[in-house]
Amino acid sequence: MPERRAEVTSLTGVDRLVVLAARLLAAPRAHVVLADDLRAAPAAVPVPGPLDEPDREHLAGPDAEPLGRLVLAAGAPLVLPDATADPRSADLSCVRAGEVAAYLGVPLVSESGRVLGALGVLDAAPRAWTEQDCHLLEHLVTLVVADVELAELSAARDDTRMMGRLAVAASGIGTFDWDLSSGVFDGDLRMLELHGTNRTDFGRTAEAFEELVHPEDRSRVREALGEAVRTCGDYAADFRVQLSDGSVRWITARGRALAGPEHTPSRVLGAVFDTTAAHAGEVRLTRVLEAMPTAFFQLSPDWRFSYVNAEAERVLQKSREQLNDAVIWELFPAAIGNDFETHYRGAMQSGHPTMFEAYYPPPLDAWYEVRAWPHSDGLAVYFNDITSRRHSDALLDEAVRRSELLAGVSDALTGTLDAEKAVARLARLLVPELADWCLVTLVKDGPADWRQRLEDVGWWHADPDMLPIVERYAAARIPALSDESFVAQALGGAQPVLIHRDATLAISRVLSSEDARELLRALAPSSGMVVPLRGRGRTVGLVSAFRGAERGGFSEDDQRTMREIATRAGLAIDNARLYGEQRALAEGLQRSLLTAPPEPEHLEIAVRYEPAGQAAQVGGDWYDAFVQRDGGTVAVIGDVVGHDIAAAAAMGQLRSLLRGIAVHTGAGPAEVLQGVDQAMDTLDLGTTATAIVARIEQTPAEVAARTARLRWSSAGHPPPVLIQRDGTVAVLAPEEPNLLLGFAPDVERVDAEVVLGRGDVVLLYTDGLVEERDEGIDESIERLAETLGDLTDLGLEEGCDELLARMRPERREDDVALLVIRLR
Repeated sequence: MPERRAEVTSLTGVDRLVVLAARLLAAPRAHVVLADDLRAAPAAVPVPGPLDEPDREHLAGPDAEPLGRLVLAAGAPLVLPDATADPRSADLSCVRAGEVAAYLGVPLVSESGRVLGALGVLDAAPRAWTEQDCHLLEHLVTLVVADVELAELSAARDDTRMMGRLAVAASGIGTFDWDLSSGVFDGDLRMLELHGTNRTDFGRTAEAFEELVHPEDRSRVREALGEAVRTCGDYAADFRVQLSDGSVRWITARGRALAGPEHTPSRVLGAVFDTTAAHAGEVRLTRVLEAMPTAFFQLSPDWRFSYVNAEAERVLQKSREQLNDAVIWELFPAAIGNDFETHYRGAMQSGHPTMFEAYYPPPLDAWYEVRAWPHSDGLAVYFNDITSRRHSDALLDEAVRRSELLAGVSDALTGTLDAEKAVARLARLLVPELADWCLVTLVKDGPADWRQRLEDVGWWHADPDMLPIVERYAAARIPALSDESFVAQALGGAQPVLIHRDATLAISRVLSSEDARELLRALAPSSGMVVPLRGRGRTVGLVSAFRGAERGGFSEDDQRTMREIATRAGLAIDNARLYGEQRALAEGLQRSLLTAPPEPEHLEIAVRYEPAGQAAQVGGDWYDAFVQRDGGTVAVIGDVVGHDIAAAAAMGQLRSLLRGIAVHTGAGPAEVLQGVDQAMDTLDLGTTATAIVARIEQTPAEVAARTARLRWSSAGHPPPVLIQRDGTVAVLAPEEPNLLLGFAPDVERVDAEVVLGRGDVVLLYTDGLVEERDEGIDESIERLAETLGDLTDLGLEEGCDELLARMRPERREDDVALLVIRLR
């Protein structure tokens, strides 16, 4: 509202507070927007008054009055970290134009509760306003309200009185003339009035003038006048006058000493004016800064402290007398080369505010959040001690890291059911998070000599160059351990054994081998701990963790974390051991039911059986190959429904039935399957199964031609796959689906036939090879065919292993049987 800007000249106090708001919040702009019902008061406070040009920058700028109007309408603080994204402000012209991107405003509320206006700071970039930013702005509101109310009262006076005040203000400058030759010090009426005297009472001498100056300022005024006379130069002084009513008036004097005919000083001419209001504003600003809970100081362009508030004294642990006029780099040398120097100098050179967090070493020994902004008088800085917050953040980060470590340990240990693999993985997880290097030991059942039951199966070092030394130490240390060793102590108890200091010396004393002692000295542990890994009522392993002198000993948190890891690792190792025992038992049972294939001259046969991933679920998959009385070779693959011991037992019965019927009758595949189906019904086996019976036959003519015929019949089993010598892969799917064994004993079964050439391969398999939860059986068989196409150049045994590795990269929930036949 340009037509009202001329009325702002009386609000220099508001101007200064607006500038202070911008400085304290490191914002490039600030403004005051006043309510429309304030008489003769501006709608916005721009740039008037005796402000320096850099200070004017805080007041000038975009027409952001609508943002202030939002605060007025709400009567509450308005916080806009991103004005472009907030529906309340996104459509305002100053926001659309990109002039304002962030805004923080608070209402100006009088004691009577009347909303007089809004004080706000603006930024051209999005910004996250903090709670402290809002508090700082609210702290200035009382002072702004006082000045605004004063402006309103002044504006409400009648025109005659206002014209009178303007007339007085127009003639408000007084003058003085000091004749050095006669000693007469004279002044006009305004000058005498400002000094609280009159022509009758004033003695018209320099001494009489000096008597009018406040006692605390006299020496300073005397020196200023004396210097002007001595140099025949300018005179400048700001001083106080004690008035008769006890109040104090600030006077600003400016003048010059003039030379006479003999080129020596002859008189001093000057002017004086009342600056009480300006000084009162500065006093109020000082009170605000002193009351702030945030440390604040000002640096001059030559890096000297020019002002510090009370909080800065406390935080910097130095008095104002020590700080004022001292060079910051001399008083705080640790700031040189630190983030403090980098950011302070960068702000002074660029002219842009900066915000950062940095650590200052002892004697302060604290972390600080710092905001610094340059201006015409140097650099203004306010900062908070955030050591406690950083400490809390560090503790939280440490807790997160430890939680991640524990989760990683659990994942690593439960990711395998092999005890030795589980233990070996543990070493890499503990280094370097908890130790500089460590050894993980498996405790086995066996001899009475405890050393013979120990095996170091995992080790790691934070320094890769030291890893070979740890490996050699692991090979040498167990035979060298004495009965008094820390390992023996941990093995015989349930609690960790700690070595707080001088670990190299302490461990060397309980080693009987000089080679082991020499390797230990190379590793140079300073502290260590040996933690037993407890399973179900027994110690199944040990972790020996060590740290060097630079890192210090194990804290209480370290020990708690290590005990938690030991508990998880002990149970995981015990589970892995139990799994191994059960798996070995179950797999032995399963394999006892499977026999080695025959070795006919014209055929090469390879078989594989891989159990499911769970210990006791051996299942009902089986393979078989044998020669009938007429010389024909029979190959069988089958799968009894189920994944348990009962399925394995049923598989043994079916395998025996099928083998017996095929050998006794000499029948073909379809007839054999029909006989097995009828026998299952007669014997009431109460189970179902899928199977393929295949017979490889040769006539003399086929022998001469180096070919053979594969005749087979399927009972609901996945189809065979033919891999021809030229690499062609074909799935031998039956024309019609065949019923599983155990459903209808009288169902008619048929044979299928294919001619095999020299080098052709036939693969029979169970569904565990191809079944995927998220994949259809047809897609899985197609993937199997593609995989087999890549393996045509491999030998039969090697091809079986590679096929299992590719089709079953991880343990599955189902077991797998393979039978592969190649025509020689």
